[in-house]
Amino acid sequence: MQINEKLLKKLREMLERYNELETLLSDPEVISDNTRYTSYVKEHGRLSKFVGKYSQLEETLKQKEEAKAILSENNGDADLQNLARDEVNNLEKKETELFEEIKSYFFTESNESRKNVIMEIRAGTGGEEAALFAANLFRMYTKYAEKQRWKVEMLASSPTEMGGFKEITFSISGEAVYQKFCYESGTHRVQRVPATETSGRIHTSAATVAVLPEIEEVEIKIDPKDIEIDTFRASGPGGQKVNKTSSAVRITHIPT
Repeated sequence: MQINEKLLKKLREMLERYNELETLLSDPEVISDNTRYTSYVKEHGRLSKFVGKYSQLEETLKQKEEAKAILSENNGDADLQNLARDEVNNLEKKETELFEEIKSYFFTESNESRKNVIMEIRAGTGGEEAALFAANLFRMYTKYAEKQRWKVEMLASSPTEMGGFKEITFSISGEAVYQKFCYESGTHRVQRVPATETSGRIHTSAATVAVLPEIEEVEIKIDPKDIEIDTFRASGPGGQKVNKTSSAVRITHIPT
């Protein structure tokens, strides 16, 4: 798999902070300050799970490079080459699993990971076939949601004559929905012989998917004294009422 350098950099920074906290927690001055000590203990505990997985990941990456080095030597020992090849495959699988576990740790800490989502699918290039592909994506997501026992609610749609969607918006509610769906955002492509193709040619179609965490309702109180309202009228020729009717309104919140 391709190494996520950004994630590795973040993990290295967390390891440095973890080591710094190890030193701070043994400092008599910190120990005597209950507030600082408690804060550092909590941060140390939070980072420990990341550091543990990062240590496993570093060891896995090191072992993978050693196995690859054996493969590149080409010393004529077929059995050794096969063993090294199997080792690389197993280590790459372990590397992927560790990356996924670490990413799940980040999302578990995020408030957004626990939220419901609003999803929008739009047909892109490909005409009617792209609309059918958008419908395929919608059915795939809803079937997965049903399997997880999540609630799906249709919000808006623009269906086509052949059963596709030019665009469709829906919500999914359940436990940690955003954590599962956040990586679906972006452009999705498919290459296949479409139902609209009579000569059997392969077409490439695309659809875009947007995944947004559901925003909690917030009650905002605005003091009327903080509001400035301006009305505007058109100018120039245009009939008797053009200069008598206010056709635009601007509301300004003065403090902001």
